[in-house]
Amino acid sequence: MVNAHSSEDLPYFLRPAGLVLVVVALMALKVFAASHAHFVEDEAYYRIWGLYPALSYYDHPPMIGWWIAAGQSVFGDTVFAVRAFVIFSGLIGSLALWRTASILFDARVAGWAVLFLNTSLLVGIGGILATPDAPSVLFWGLSFWALAELITSKNANWWLVVGLMAGCGLLSKYSVLFLGAGIVLWLLWVPDARRWLLTWQLWAGGLIAVLTFAPVLYWNHLHDWVSFYKQFGRAGSDGYTAKYIFEFIGAFVGLLNPLIALLAAFGAARLFGRFLKQDVVASLIILTVLPFLIYLAYHSLHSRVQANWPAPLFPVIALMAAIFVGDLQGRSRNWVKLATTGVCLGLVIAIAVQLHAVSAFTGQFARKDPTHQLRGWPEISAALKDVVGKTDAAFVLTSGYGLNGQIDFLMKDTVPVHQYTQRIRYIMAPEPQGAEFEGAGLYVAESRRDQADVLKARFETVQQVAVLERLVKGVPLEELVVYRLSGRKTDALDPLETK
Repeated sequence: MVNAHSSEDLPYFLRPAGLVLVVVALMALKVFAASHAHFVEDEAYYRIWGLYPALSYYDHPPMIGWWIAAGQSVFGDTVFAVRAFVIFSGLIGSLALWRTASILFDARVAGWAVLFLNTSLLVGIGGILATPDAPSVLFWGLSFWALAELITSKNANWWLVVGLMAGCGLLSKYSVLFLGAGIVLWLLWVPDARRWLLTWQLWAGGLIAVLTFAPVLYWNHLHDWVSFYKQFGRAGSDGYTAKYIFEFIGAFVGLLNPLIALLAAFGAARLFGRFLKQDVVASLIILTVLPFLIYLAYHSLHSRVQANWPAPLFPVIALMAAIFVGDLQGRSRNWVKLATTGVCLGLVIAIAVQLHAVSAFTGQFARKDPTHQLRGWPEISAALKDVVGKTDAAFVLTSGYGLNGQIDFLMKDTVPVHQYTQRIRYIMAPEPQGAEFEGAGLYVAESRRDQADVLKARFETVQQVAVLERLVKGVPLEELVVYRLSGRKTDALDPLETK
């Protein structure tokens, strides 16, 4: 444990008022960027989830779809509506982390933890993106907060809150299962924690988590467990390779913020010594991170780990870094300077990237720019609507979920848009009737993913009528090929399959 510090002993930026100023300023920037930057592909796809709330979905549990639906009910079918609850969740997450660090350690550690979380590159930059990572980060953090309240209050009723928050985490992303594994390990490892095994609240909390997760279980039961097969079937499914492990480590360190990652590594080393002595708090921190981290490392020995996957760990890793800096405060100015530099670096990069997301500073990096998915869609919308008018198209077909989401949003007031492949992705939406495809329509695809040949067996005429170029600052990003379809011969859409 770190010695207590009152707020009066802290520099302004670590006091609650200073932290509120930083977090609210970043939130205002995110609101601006979220309102003016276009969707990335996954967000455009999840927007359709919001239009059709369901108990679960093919790719993930339903929480992000429910958040988007709530945003759309308030702000309409807009880009900001999709992201509104994601932005607000960052505020709740920061408050929960501050409270967690305050009661487990002190106000100084709490201040650093909040700053480190908000200036990590994934949260500072990606904090506007409406993906399942956002609710999983929030509810993982809230579960950890409830555990901290349990430890400090010794009130067993907090297990009921832990169960609810963990259940909501499972409604967000399956990876929260690893948090449950970490809690079980903590209960078995720490002698002082084992007494909770004799309390009814612990078992009731577990039941609450399962019941909260029940909609996903029921949905999967109805659909041949298709979501579980998709997500869990890829774990270690390929042979061993060292190809991705260094990419995983680099992305993890980079998106955490390299300076904060260094501090977190030293913090973890300090906590590990206490962990070996079965310290309650240190063991909780280590063991709630370790199972998921081990899985990600294992997965990277088989296949690529997407950069966003470790996101739920970031609040606790920010706490590790804060513990190290808080321990050294007043004894090692160089480390504090490094921490301050890391925070300032994260702030500068977050501000620059959010502004770049709204209006590109340059287009010279083309598809190497991580924000390239945001670019050029208003121009594509105008050009595609012009083609629809000239061809009298009554529908648009696509063959990829990302492009389908983008085109569906752009054409929402014009013609219906359907991905003719992977129909399980849209099982929550009304199935289009065959009569919808009797007239002329369009097929739109990225030139590198063109599947027009498949449609030649389904339509009499499949004729290329346009090539639309998506640009950023005049630099080409990709070509979209547009075909006119007419004379339907058979079903336009693939059959719905769950296997």
